[in-house]
Amino acid sequence: MQLVVFDLDYTVWQPEMYQIDGPPKLVSVDEFRGKQRRKNKTPARQIPLGSTTITPNKIAIDRRGTPITVFDGAAHALSEINRMKKDMDLQVAISSRTDEPSWAYQLMKWLVAADGTPLSKCFDQNLIEISYADKSSHFESLNRKTGIPFENMVFFDNEKWNIQSVGQLGVKCYHTPNGMTREDWTQCLEEFGLV
Repeated sequence: MQLVVFDLDYTVWQPEMYQIDGPPKLVSVDEFRGKQRRKNKTPARQIPLGSTTITPNKIAIDRRGTPITVFDGAAHALSEINRMKKDMDLQVAISSRTDEPSWAYQLMKWLVAADGTPLSKCFDQNLIEISYADKSSHFESLNRKTGIPFENMVFFDNEKWNIQSVGQLGVKCYHTPNGMTREDWTQCLEEFGLV
């Protein structure tokens, strides 16, 4: 395993960009919970898991107040990769067809992995493939940029057709239909003999 590639929408975070209302914004935890609700004795909204950002006591939401969160498995895997990079030559990329690339880039600056690293610093900046092209073309581009053979690449994605398309290249693919889990990451490590 030399290159780990992640889809963004519903693999690294939720909801998908097409599901949110307007660009994301950072708000205070108090604003999210709703000060007015507490005055009316309505229970405060719970802060969802995976909503940690680079700014203490702030979370990312859309205009309707829908929180944007990182899946536990993705936050864990990215933290482990950050640690593993100290001992091995490992690169990390994105292959995404997100509807709103500018929103995705903003969220990568705000949202963090389990070790507190902003997502934007977890990925090699020259290995970010965001376009509507078939994901196999993203991987062909990643192969040209890195020289890493497809067999030494790993891909996590929630969409079955992306897994099938990229898998035909020889990439080891992991289907994450409910977002990335720790089990997905552990399975990858086991199959590459890294556990």
